[in-house]
Amino acid sequence: MQWQDVLADKSLHDLPYKIELNRQGHIEMSPSSFIHSFLQGELATLLKNQLGGRIFTELAIQTHSGVKVPDVAWGSDDYFQQHRHELCASSAPEICVEIISPSNSTREMHKKITLYLKSGALEVWLVDEQGQVRFFNADGQQPCSGFNVEIGQLV
Repeated sequence: MQWQDVLADKSLHDLPYKIELNRQGHIEMSPSSFIHSFLQGELATLLKNQLGGRIFTELAIQTHSGVKVPDVAWGSDDYFQQHRHELCASSAPEICVEIISPSNSTREMHKKITLYLKSGALEVWLVDEQGQVRFFNADGQQPCSGFNVEIGQLV
């Protein structure tokens, strides 16, 4: 299955899941909770207010291991202009954020960090359901974001 097939399949619309495609084109779904949705909104607002640029929620990004969809992403205006006509972003924006659900494994999250960074992200943030944020770049986990962002208390 290709990403355009996912978008065209009406049976996949309005599901309470985030849909991604693996390397073989098979659908992978992950459920969303109340706190997950709340954190998406808080992070999107925080990024927009502090960095400007463009905010994406559930942006489809083509990686070498299929289409992955970060919960929130931030991109510069240049990133937006480069990708605005694509059905699925051919590279990751500068910041990709994953909110960790109970169903997510540590291995899965580390794989996504690697995929987003290899696809062009400068940072990947992992946020747990208590609002704790961990920051990763090409050098590994960092004590804070390399972007001038003040996180504060999310929950």
